[in-house]
Amino acid sequence: MARNVVVSGGGTGIGLAAARAFAADGDRVLLLGRRADVLEKAEVPGALTYAADLSDPDAVRGVSRCVADELGTVDVLVNSAGGAGNLEPVADADDPLGAVAHAWTVNFRVNVLTAALLTEALRDRLASPGGRVLFLSSIAAYRGSGSGAYAASKAALHPYAFDLARQLGPRGITVNVVAPGYVEDTEFFGCTMEPGRRDRLIAETSTGRPGTPGDVAQTLHWLASPGARHITAQVIQVNGGAERGH
Repeated sequence: MARNVVVSGGGTGIGLAAARAFAADGDRVLLLGRRADVLEKAEVPGALTYAADLSDPDAVRGVSRCVADELGTVDVLVNSAGGAGNLEPVADADDPLGAVAHAWTVNFRVNVLTAALLTEALRDRLASPGGRVLFLSSIAAYRGSGSGAYAASKAALHPYAFDLARQLGPRGITVNVVAPGYVEDTEFFGCTMEPGRRDRLIAETSTGRPGTPGDVAQTLHWLASPGARHITAQVIQVNGGAERGH
């Protein structure tokens, strides 16, 4: 039976790959993102699109109304929207503390608030039983990101997911987190990475290769499957062993 799947950050990278994996099953997919033009270019068969800033409560209310009108029940919610704030205005370099406040505020807004607002707006529409809620974290949540802000914001998703798992478990809903490592072909790393850094990131893995959006998408797809119905409150790392190091 076809399911209703909502994917935030569904226009690019991991979100887009996940949307395609669900659509390939015949599921009905709603793509969410800030940029309407990016969503419209996404090649996901039969997908609906809705452009919204998910850190804005009013915009998320609009998403909720769209879901009510177009889908009704949500079988799978994939919270893939996020990033390091590269689409945000640059902070004032002449104010060091202001720059710190800007970086931390932006990272928590784009990585935590977006996921929390969307999930809370749709939690009463999650299929009971059988609903699935999935969050995208990062290897940075385990070992830092260099700046602190991005890693901390991703790590904040873990206890939120654990709380939700306890709250939604009685309804037959599972909640899990997927934490990727270095993944190529995404906007997060872009196309300007210097070769030396790429080589270092790949060398950290046990598999000797970078991750792909498809690697992460297939993990999300499996966690949303009936075969994973007794898995909840877990963080699944998809990084080729890089978090363990050598």
